[in-house]
Amino acid sequence: MSRRTSRTRRARPQEFPLSRIITTAIPAHGHVSPLLAISADLAARGHEVVFLGGARFAGAAERAGARFVALPTEADFDDRDLDASFPGRASLPPGLERIAFDVQNVFLDPIPHQYRALLALLEEFPARAVIADAFFQGALPLALSRPRAERPAVIGIGLTPSMLPSVDTAPFGLALPPLPGEEGRARNRALQEETDRRGEPLQRYAEKVFAGVGARLPQGPRGQAQVTVPDEFLQLTVPGFEYPRSDAPASYRLIGALPGIVGNEQPLPGWWDEVTGERSVVVVTQGTLANTDLGELVAPTVRALADRDDLLVVAATGRPDGPQRLAELLGGSLPGNVRAAGYVPFDRLLPHTDVLVSNAGYGGVQTALRYGVPLVVAGASEDKPEVAARVEWAGVGLDLRTGRPAPEAVGRAVDRLLGEGRFRERARALGAEFAEYRPFDTIAGLVESL
Repeated sequence: MSRRTSRTRRARPQEFPLSRIITTAIPAHGHVSPLLAISADLAARGHEVVFLGGARFAGAAERAGARFVALPTEADFDDRDLDASFPGRASLPPGLERIAFDVQNVFLDPIPHQYRALLALLEEFPARAVIADAFFQGALPLALSRPRAERPAVIGIGLTPSMLPSVDTAPFGLALPPLPGEEGRARNRALQEETDRRGEPLQRYAEKVFAGVGARLPQGPRGQAQVTVPDEFLQLTVPGFEYPRSDAPASYRLIGALPGIVGNEQPLPGWWDEVTGERSVVVVTQGTLANTDLGELVAPTVRALADRDDLLVVAATGRPDGPQRLAELLGGSLPGNVRAAGYVPFDRLLPHTDVLVSNAGYGGVQTALRYGVPLVVAGASEDKPEVAARVEWAGVGLDLRTGRPAPEAVGRAVDRLLGEGRFRERARALGAEFAEYRPFDTIAGLVESL
């Protein structure tokens, strides 16, 4: 894939007339944040931006420089407690049954409400483009039901590992890396056939939902339409961190990862001088949402590396009461070589980090790689197994293949990454690849070329 389009020169605002842009995402923090970052960049370039999203993100949208329009209540939910938002979900064990529930209730059922809200917004705000999170599928009927000349461009944004089916990849969700040659293609065909057979009820349900708004869902594997229906689909990663697809459409482009949020406004903890000392620094985090139970990954990592004189362990808990909760899990106090924080500026921390232990959130993993930091990943929910598989495939870390690893497994993996330089070398090479891309410029250039 040519990288020319991903290095688009930042245009001077006076070179282009102002464009009206709608940005939108499902009401989940990990989906809203990237779309608001895109909104803020476009607004700073002089475009008029409206963000269509969940009610709790109104303030964040306005701070990004976008006018906010709320989704109807039928399409809004609180991703911080999906079980409360979707009755019946809590009774389902993690696995295929819960995934099927989420596909139907979280992603498919809101489509008619999303679409009608989008049409209503376009009536009073005739936008040049709709830039949508790939999971906001209410944008797809717009592209399916009207000729391009009669509607705005629909631009999809890939915020998770690519879901695009291919002869070169196993179906999304199996967390299987590519297998080269005809053997791999035969494996992929067999797995895709089985996946299609198992997913047929959901596919029929999806077709019914789209038919209800006057759109015909194209034939093909589940998930394909999310990528192929938009006029352009921009996947937020680089080739070194995504499986190659020889049959990808021309509308599908990898444009690099968005820069992380600069955290200089966060105060540095009192122990910060230790981060820049002589000891190797290992950081562990479960992110800012999947941290209800710090016993999943943070506590096992601390136990694995406790009291080692050669290591400084930083536990970034992502919650104000995190240090206290972690200490309670460990019997009342932290080991001598461990420093815990609720929030820590990762843009300041990662340049001094030797290993990041993570639950494999897509954005967090790619942020670490932008700084050349190798990873130990342990993720078992949502898209995390797919992210973890890519970490190992790319040679930038180790996948523990569980969301709740034993301390011994974490310790062995950290020691491998510290002792084998190939992981650090590969992570730095991938960091250099990320640095070649300018995703904001690419998106703005696309909008300004419409």
